Amino acid sequence: MAKITFPVEATHIMMFARAIGDTNPVYHDAEAAKKTEAGGIIAPPSFAQAVAQFDPDYHLRPRPGQKWFGSGKTPSGVEGKPASSGGLHAEQHYEYVRPLRAGDVLTCETTPGKTWERESKRAGKLTFRERVTEYRDQKGELVMIARGVGVTTERPVDQG
Repeated sequence: MAKITFPVEATHIMMFARAIGDTNPVYHDAEAAKKTEAGGIIAPPSFAQAVAQFDPDYHLRPRPGQKWFGSGKTPSGVEGKPASSGGLHAEQHYEYVRPLRAGDVLTCETTPGKTWERESKRAGKLTFRERVTEYRDQKGELVMIARGVGVTTERPVDQG
């Protein structure tokens, strides 16, 4: 899979924290953050998901001139039901080696992880697939590992 590089900027951290409703000063106040164990502005734990905005192939971002099924109350130009992969995002785990800091330039690479199956009475075989993303800083040092698990079903869930 492709490597993606993105800068971790203090204003980006501040806006992300505001968007998720986290008012912790360590995310926006440099003076207050200096007095903490972190020693400066750091990013919230789920901030690494912001890398998607630097991925040219990110499927949930609108593209100029293309119809897109948006996240609003109604679709934005797509007729009928949008195409589906038939899967669900089941889990997300973050393992930090150190906090993400303003000024870092992260490179992340995603690789396939484990795959396993379970049987479901309502949906048949469930197939779980893990994706592992390693985030390294500008020195090439590992900063964090994200593990996401998706699940697909053998058949649609019986509503009866």
